[in-house]
Amino acid sequence: MPHLIVSITFFASIQNPADIEHFEKRVRPLLAERCWKCHGPETARSGLRLDSAKGLAAGGKRGIAVIPSNPDASPLLLAVQRKGELKMPPDGPLNERQVADLSRWIKAGANFPSVETARADEGGHWAFQPVGKVIPPGKGHPVDELVNPRLLRDGLKPSDMADGSALVRRATIDLTGLPPSPEAIKAFLADRSAEAWPRLVDRLLASSAYGERWGRHWLDVARYADSNGLDENVAHGNAWRYRDYVVGAFNTDMPFNQFIREQVAGDLLEGGGQAEKHRMLMATGFLAIGPKVLAEVDKKKLEMDIIDEQVETTGKAFLGMTLGCARCHDHKFDPVSTADYYAMAGIFKSTKTMDDLKTIAKWHENEIPNFEEARRHSEHQSKIAKAKAAAEDFITRHGARLRGEGKLPGESKPAAKEVETRLDAGQREELARLRSALSELEKASPELPSAMGVADSSPVNLAIHLRGSTERLGAVVPRGLPKVLSRQWSKPFPEKTSGRIELAEWLASDQNPLTARVIVNRVWRWHFGSGIVPSVDNFGLLGEKPTNPELLDWLAAEFIRNGWSLKKLHRLILTSETYRRSTSISPDQARLDPSGRLWSRWIPRRMEAEAIRDSMLEVSGLLDKTMGGSLLTVKNREFFFNHTSRDLTKYDFPRRSLYLPVVRNNLYDVVQLFDGTDASVANGDRATTTIATQALFFLNSPLVLQCSKALAKRSAADAADTDGQIRRMHELALGRMPTSRESQRAKEFIRDATTAGGPDQTAALSGFAQILLSSNEFVTIR
Repeated sequence: MPHLIVSITFFASIQNPADIEHFEKRVRPLLAERCWKCHGPETARSGLRLDSAKGLAAGGKRGIAVIPSNPDASPLLLAVQRKGELKMPPDGPLNERQVADLSRWIKAGANFPSVETARADEGGHWAFQPVGKVIPPGKGHPVDELVNPRLLRDGLKPSDMADGSALVRRATIDLTGLPPSPEAIKAFLADRSAEAWPRLVDRLLASSAYGERWGRHWLDVARYADSNGLDENVAHGNAWRYRDYVVGAFNTDMPFNQFIREQVAGDLLEGGGQAEKHRMLMATGFLAIGPKVLAEVDKKKLEMDIIDEQVETTGKAFLGMTLGCARCHDHKFDPVSTADYYAMAGIFKSTKTMDDLKTIAKWHENEIPNFEEARRHSEHQSKIAKAKAAAEDFITRHGARLRGEGKLPGESKPAAKEVETRLDAGQREELARLRSALSELEKASPELPSAMGVADSSPVNLAIHLRGSTERLGAVVPRGLPKVLSRQWSKPFPEKTSGRIELAEWLASDQNPLTARVIVNRVWRWHFGSGIVPSVDNFGLLGEKPTNPELLDWLAAEFIRNGWSLKKLHRLILTSETYRRSTSISPDQARLDPSGRLWSRWIPRRMEAEAIRDSMLEVSGLLDKTMGGSLLTVKNREFFFNHTSRDLTKYDFPRRSLYLPVVRNNLYDVVQLFDGTDASVANGDRATTTIATQALFFLNSPLVLQCSKALAKRSAADAADTDGQIRRMHELALGRMPTSRESQRAKEFIRDATTAGGPDQTAALSGFAQILLSSNEFVTIR
């Protein structure tokens, strides 16, 4: 009995928000669909119920079904893996993803929140309130005036300003993802005017590299990928157009509310010309690039799974809300009901995302030809039509002739085969020539450029799917918005269109309490390493409260007042003293603010995977800065990877990492190693881990060795002697000159490496370059 009590407590306990979300999104619907018929509230075969923490803890006649934190020993998992005597479910096996979902849930502690879990009261949660009007208390920089009082209250003194070389390196990597050149550092340090720093910030924001760096941040949220992943890992051959659209939107400082409108409803917006219309069609790739089970047998389920992914991604990306948790039941924590969910799902049900659900299902793409491409295509289609008519006319003429000669019976039009069998050799040769010409024209038909995206379809209201099942339907819900979140929104939804324009306008509205807060918090997190709201993807009840609510609301209001301009937001943050503080830490800071979440100092953080790779290529002189386009080696919708026999992925391009293919299930190893996202769900808060294999990467990776050799060669070309080469390598890699101690140790290393039997001078320089590229200083934003 004591064991039983412990089990009940453990199953019912609430772990971290990500585990709860995984259970509500992936596990509870799976149990409801495949298990509860026999082990649920109405039937408990073998005494086992799988619909509550209490039922799991009690087990059945065979004992406990789930052992928390130990999936390999849990009878339930062994049964669904069909490894033992029991093989469940009896009506057919689960797929690999479903088994993996159960395993992850058990490993995390088999968390099973009850249906009675407390939810946020109807809108009382802080994030659902209108953005507050905040007036900074002093006359200094508004960000500092809102940060510093909290420091004073907590007995903290902010660190001094960082030195100039550290600041220019910090801002350049932060805004462009690349280290500054030695010449750029010298120019900044030589400028003693008060405008030197704002001028540097403006120059970096005007760089095309800004859009590449910050567009990559957004692509994490948009779960961008160049392949489908899941069961049928086929190429998203035209997804790159959405990626390039994002880069362009950041570089042109498209107002963020317009950025939202175009991604959610770009195909429905009025465009000023062909180029603008095509841009907005590309933007709707946001809704199309999610992973899909393209070989799903249950087509109703496939369609609803795609809709669910769109609802969940839209909610998380723009609102910081886990709306998908209300698919099977009212949200357990936030005031989002199943009616709210299916009201929003109806919008996407009324949207064409797929052209065909037959296995392998085919996603929709919008054609985007320019006038010349459309003209060439039209002319070629005319040639095909003429060639087809010539072949058909040949059959018709000879059929009539043969009938007139009495060689074909009947008066109706004869079949082509009947005519062909009665032609002489010369006539058959002529027909073959006509058909060959037609075939060649069809093969040479120019393919119109297209972009992954969506279009409106027949509007429909969805019925609530009881427990998420497509077979058990409840009341029909009109298309609309989550009620508690849209209390300030009174515009009606149209009857004859999907409602995506209305959804986009609400998301992009100044009155929406979440949108501006969520994006300014994302920007703050990408600048500082942690958000004002630490749970950047979850502003619901399970999310964390803002550490400085006044700062959050002032930034959100200022963002709206400045026309939703991201560049103005960057400029505002970077010109504050809060951003320019040094990394020095006092005993009080270590004691009272160890995590740095109050921003009394700058918290050093490791660069992301893409920035590490790009920086190595940049300082070594190998980086190809060509922008845009596709690097896929396979055609659109073609299989280019599976885990048994075929792998057509290719990553050895010297382009920026942004442009390397993002292949679900087979991510580039550098991206995986340094905590890149798996591109399957929206993620605005990458983890930062430190593991042994990262050190091995710097020791053995061909990329590191190639860049080390190139950096050494570049330094040798710029300086004639060893001292000069050491200084040049420090300048290029670290943005500073070496200390006398560092110079002495470097010379000793190179001297020792070139003793009898050792490598030559160039190899020794390469070894030293590798030390610099592997250093903590190189990979850290300080």
